[in-house]
Amino acid sequence: AGVKEDAFNVLDLAEYTKNRPWWRKVFAPSSGSSAEKYNVATQLVIGGVTGWCTGFIFQKVGKLAATAVGGGFFLLQIANHTGYIKVDWKLVERDVNKAKQQLKFHSSGNKMSPQVKSRVDEVIIFLKKNVILTGGFAGGFLLGMAS
Repeated sequence: AGVKEDAFNVLDLAEYTKNRPWWRKVFAPSSGSSAEKYNVATQLVIGGVTGWCTGFIFQKVGKLAATAVGGGFFLLQIANHTGYIKVDWKLVERDVNKAKQQLKFHSSGNKMSPQVKSRVDEVIIFLKKNVILTGGFAGGFLLGMAS
């Protein structure tokens, strides 16, 4: 019996994107700021929508986290008061003092590692190049937090 081979079409994404200008705008490597790619209104809309979504989600997760932490603390206090658990306060005090010493040690140096400094510089450069997008995001984030 002869084996019949099915013909498959192979999609080369590099060739496909060359013929699709909208696709190329979205997925092309960024050579500069968003100001070079989009007009002011588009940047504000993109920044505002993403900021609002982020703020809204941040608000909901924040409330959930605060409720969980507060409820957990409340349950631990009840368990401690009724005798289900015993807290070794000397151990807690020793650990807190250790943490304080480490914080003092790290904050006294006040120097960033070169890797962190380079990342911070990259973020600052991005924010300067995309001021309108960043402003839209900040405004949207605040609106998302308020809603």
